[in-house]
Amino acid sequence: MFDLPFDQIAPVVGRTPVATRQLASRARRRVQGAPKEEARAQRAVVDAFLLAAREGDFEGLLAALDPQVVMRGDAAAIKLGGPRQVSGAGTVAKFFHGRAQAARSILIDGAPGVLVAPDGHLLLVLGVTFRNGKIAGIEAIADPDRLARMTFALAGE
Repeated sequence: MFDLPFDQIAPVVGRTPVATRQLASRARRRVQGAPKEEARAQRAVVDAFLLAAREGDFEGLLAALDPQVVMRGDAAAIKLGGPRQVSGAGTVAKFFHGRAQAARSILIDGAPGVLVAPDGHLLLVLGVTFRNGKIAGIEAIADPDRLARMTFALAGE
């Protein structure tokens, strides 16, 4: 945008020119958004994960999760009974097995995620990250201040 070389920008942001170039690349991708096919595929994985969780389909949960998936909860989510951190597909699948009755697939700040709102009252959201087409990270967020700064939208086409 300002047509400055990365070696001039790097000292300003406190990074190397190579790291600055990577930051700029990530920022461009984020501004442009994920390709529609990738976003659609990610939403399908979240939907399959939620369906498997609701129906108690352990194999379906495992199919949606990366083997090294990590789930973390913020302090407010932990107070609600969630774990601080759970690692591995089997352990995360056990946590969600038979759950997600009040969960719904949504977009959180434009990225696929999950809204948990029993009886229509927002309890928490799950931010989701992906690796190789599977869920690789889940962040349970229940802190009211963080939730207030997020934008939610239905995960439709």
